[in-house]
Amino acid sequence: MAGLSFDLIALQLFTGLALGAIYVLFAIGLSLIFGMLTVVNFAHGAFYMVGAYVGLFLLSLGGNFWLCLVAVPLIVGTIGLVVERFLIRPLYGRGIDYPLLLTFGLSYVMVELIRIAFGKSGYPFDTPELLQGAVNIGVGYFPLYRLFVIGVAAAVLLGLWLFLERTSFGLIIRAGARDPQIVRVLGVNVARVWLFVFGIGSGIAALAGLLAAPLQGVIPEMGATILAEAFVVTVVGGMGSIGGAVIAGLLVGVVVSMTSLFAPEMAKVSIFALMAVVLLIRPQGFFGRAGLMS
Repeated sequence: MAGLSFDLIALQLFTGLALGAIYVLFAIGLSLIFGMLTVVNFAHGAFYMVGAYVGLFLLSLGGNFWLCLVAVPLIVGTIGLVVERFLIRPLYGRGIDYPLLLTFGLSYVMVELIRIAFGKSGYPFDTPELLQGAVNIGVGYFPLYRLFVIGVAAAVLLGLWLFLERTSFGLIIRAGARDPQIVRVLGVNVARVWLFVFGIGSGIAALAGLLAAPLQGVIPEMGATILAEAFVVTVVGGMGSIGGAVIAGLLVGVVVSMTSLFAPEMAKVSIFALMAVVLLIRPQGFFGRAGLMS
């Protein structure tokens, strides 16, 4: 403790924000899908993993990272549309456990398909040349790519907020999350809205996987670990709350990063300790609303 300088702590805090940005991108898709469809999507981690592999595949074809930033969410989001339309939609109205079990099994299928196509071993994912190196942020030099991740997360959040708050379709999504029956009475095709929401959530998860690839490499199991951590984020922030997912994601990232500095062996445990403390104080999370699961 005595040997830790303010600059080192500040740099570790920024590292936590970069990690939290990945959590936020992953968790807002999870929260968006749950808040609108009331589907606990256990395949969300698989979409995250597929996003990294699709980016890897596009690069092998001669593409570049900047193209992947646009193409990966669109490709994986389209896969999400197919999954919702043909696998999840027939299970609506049968209870929350049916789509839960389906997505749980689907995640294993997706991982095995990736293993068949790409092998069981992992692949490195090079940081784009333009984003290599470090920049001085006032308290020391910080990796440029991690700052880029924070910036992309902020841009996606701003775009999502403008979409939900400033467009008529966003208004329908928010209304449908509160009372889908009323929206149906008004003549809105709720099934089409649900389809679109699942596609958006899947695409954002894929973008998070692509952004995380240069930081951790690409392996078939990469979605399993972050899925458990993302559920902590959604529970802490409040199931179905996008704002809660943002705050909780950044908080979890900072907690993990700072714990790694002071007690590295406790870094992963700290996530679940944080969840336990929050649930003891506020069982529905920061911004969750009671009765959403019923």
